Amino acid sequence: MGRMRRGVGLLVVGALGLAGCTADPTPREAPRPVPTKSPSVPPGPAGVGDPYFPTAGNSGYDVDRYTLKVRYDPATDKLAGTATVRATATADLPLFHLDLAGLTVRRVTVDGRPARHAREGAELVVTPAASVRSGAAFTVEVGYDGRPVALRNEAIGEGGWLHTADGAVALGQPESASTWFPVNDHPSDKAAYDFEITVPKGLVAVANGVPEGQRPAPGGWTTWRWSEAAPMASYLSTVVIGRYRTSTAEHKGRPVFSAVATTLPRGAADESIARTVEVADYLESVFGPYPFGAYGGVVVDDPRIRYALETQSRPVYSAGFFRSGENTGVVAHELAHQWFGDSVSLARWEDIWLNEGLATYAEWLWAEHQGRGTAQAAFEQRYATSSDRIWQVPPGRPGVANLFGESVYQRGGMTVHALRVAVGDEAFFRLLKTWAAEKRDGNATTAEFVATAERVAGRQLDDLFAAWLDGTERPPPPTRR
Repeated sequence: MGRMRRGVGLLVVGALGLAGCTADPTPREAPRPVPTKSPSVPPGPAGVGDPYFPTAGNSGYDVDRYTLKVRYDPATDKLAGTATVRATATADLPLFHLDLAGLTVRRVTVDGRPARHAREGAELVVTPAASVRSGAAFTVEVGYDGRPVALRNEAIGEGGWLHTADGAVALGQPESASTWFPVNDHPSDKAAYDFEITVPKGLVAVANGVPEGQRPAPGGWTTWRWSEAAPMASYLSTVVIGRYRTSTAEHKGRPVFSAVATTLPRGAADESIARTVEVADYLESVFGPYPFGAYGGVVVDDPRIRYALETQSRPVYSAGFFRSGENTGVVAHELAHQWFGDSVSLARWEDIWLNEGLATYAEWLWAEHQGRGTAQAAFEQRYATSSDRIWQVPPGRPGVANLFGESVYQRGGMTVHALRVAVGDEAFFRLLKTWAAEKRDGNATTAEFVATAERVAGRQLDDLFAAWLDGTERPPPPTRR
């Protein structure tokens, strides 16, 4: 993410390099081995046992595919949907949970048979007519409607479905999906997605993956269809509805679909997003094959969205990133997440630096590729000017309050550079490609990254990671051996 502070992973506008999402500068930048669910979590109930968000997600099953058919009327802010969830039980399930915040559930079936359902806060508790046996494939269908509302969390603030002046945006990290469809809302349970989004004629509805066209719907509406075949973490799903100018193309046999809010003048935003495939091609030379079946980007113009987020195959950017001119740095950050964060996803939120540190470092590599200083110079500048706060918050265990803080982004990026210096360029760049290939479409932990780095480098790296990831004092700058 990227916030508008430079350098954050959500990129937030204005941050110095945010994670996953990036904050916008005006403001600046929300595989398979699937990790085993925590044995402390009984089958069926809420929560996968994530240390930072214990009630996030649900246990007892793995989702294979979501098919989402929704209809949204911006004039009334009403959403009506049918979600079909195809899953496999990993335990006997006399009941199970789905995450769903707000909205009214009208009906639930399991394998075509009516099922009892109840609400417990942001949980939908489903009791099928017959218990689902461990190892069995099963299908849940949920009909629901209502006015979606965003969620607030202590990590980033508001995320989820936001009603905008001409439509809506569903976006956020670490959670957003449960505000508009029933879901197993934790990155450890990735799935394929199909979207059918029906909106009033004249509006655009963008989602993840390959565009599968649009068709007229009764009453002067239009249905837009999208499909993401690669496994996707739920927080990476998005829908953007409104008035957008769109561009379509093809690159390396993959569709390219981008959209920019029509409230923005033609210029820097369009020009920056138009360079998406150029940036992706460069990153492909560093990280290995681009992992998804489509490219693109969406620029939204809403003052509440002050970050960029690496929504899979089609990042969403705050307009604030482009107020001062073309900005391909944030594009590089969010596209780097397509490898690190999207294809290789977190097994637990504590390891967010794996997303944000690598994406921040990709910004430095892209700047060097463009002749705008070296990665070494970027490291030296941040090392010299970083606040004491960065060194007091270890990026390897930042805590929920600092999940998207500057330490995760900037110290995370410095950790990556320290690793490069320690192992040398040949081993370092081989590591990046090895990590992306071996963990593609799956989930991973910091321990697995360290083990892979040591295997590729052929040496122990415990002291390096202890100092840069887990220490609470500024380590000495790395020197080449």
